[in-house]
Amino acid sequence: MSLDITPLTPKGRMVVKAYGDGEFFVAGEQVKGSVILFPERRVPWEVGEASQITMESLQPLFDAEETTELCIIGCGPRFVPPPKGLREALREKGMVLEWMDTGAACRTHGMMLMEERLVVAALIAVD
Repeated sequence: MSLDITPLTPKGRMVVKAYGDGEFFVAGEQVKGSVILFPERRVPWEVGEASQITMESLQPLFDAEETTELCIIGCGPRFVPPPKGLREALREKGMVLEWMDTGAACRTHGMMLMEERLVVAALIAVD
C-alpha cells in the first residue's frame, strides 16, 4: 500500500512550482522576471538585485487590500543581509520579515500558503 503525501494546495493559490532562467512557474503559468506573490494574485516587481529592495520598491504590499502578516523576500541566488532598517520598517507596518535566497523563499512561501498563513512573497528572479 502506498500513500500520497503530496501537500494539497488550495485552488487559485500562487504557489511557485519551478524557478530559474529569469522566470518562475506560478499557479500553472510562466512568469518572467521578479514578482510579488499575494495568496491569489501576482504583480510584477521591478527589482533585479537585493540592493534595490527598499520600502518604496515594496509599495505594492502596502497598497494591497489583502492583509499580510508575513513578508518573505527572496533576495536572489545567494543570501545577502537585508538592507539596514528594512526589518524594523516592515514591523511598523505590521509585517514580519523573513529574508532568504530566492530558492528558499519559494519553498517557504509554498509551505506558508498550504498552512493558510497571511503571507506575501517578493521574489527576485534568478538565472
